[in-house]
Amino acid sequence: MTVSWTPHRFTGGILALDTANTVVLRDDPQKTFDRFDDPVEIARFADAASGFRAAELGGRQLQAPSPETIAPVVMSIRESTDRLFRGAVSKGAIATGDLAGFLRDCADGLTHSRTEIGAAGRPFGDPATPIAFEAALAVSALSLLRDDTVARLRICPNCSWLFVDRSRNSSRLWCDMAVCGNRQKASRHYRRRTAAGEVSDV
Repeated sequence: MTVSWTPHRFTGGILALDTANTVVLRDDPQKTFDRFDDPVEIARFADAASGFRAAELGGRQLQAPSPETIAPVVMSIRESTDRLFRGAVSKGAIATGDLAGFLRDCADGLTHSRTEIGAAGRPFGDPATPIAFEAALAVSALSLLRDDTVARLRICPNCSWLFVDRSRNSSRLWCDMAVCGNRQKASRHYRRRTAAGEVSDV
């Protein structure tokens, strides 16, 4: 199924979390599904992310010409990122037991990259040339290890997506107020009406 890569799919606040969130409803085994089940979607996601994550990437375009080939690396980085930082939100700290695998997966993403990164003001390298999606994903994931970022990681109580809370007082609750926030408000309103006997069975 072709995915519509809308702005809502990029509410993680950073490329690595947007990618982790391509697995939908992780905490519900009956409903969860993977938007990357079709590897073609990896390339389509990379293309959309080049626009939605332009500020993070410094304007550098993501490139994924052979999504089937890079899929195992992308999936490994995605899953170890989700495991490590979902645990960090729950425990308030990074679990070293998960860190080694995360670092190995990120290293795999960088192994075949023929580029340079980390110049002042250009963490993803020269914006004039594309960067392999798996390499950019690794760089983005590694950037999450900063303690100031870890402290701002959240899990959306509606959809369970990971996101970075960059609000001034660190009080953001939803990954996307327009989607998850409104759904929760509607759900609470319905429950209140049901409890008050205002909802008809018809």
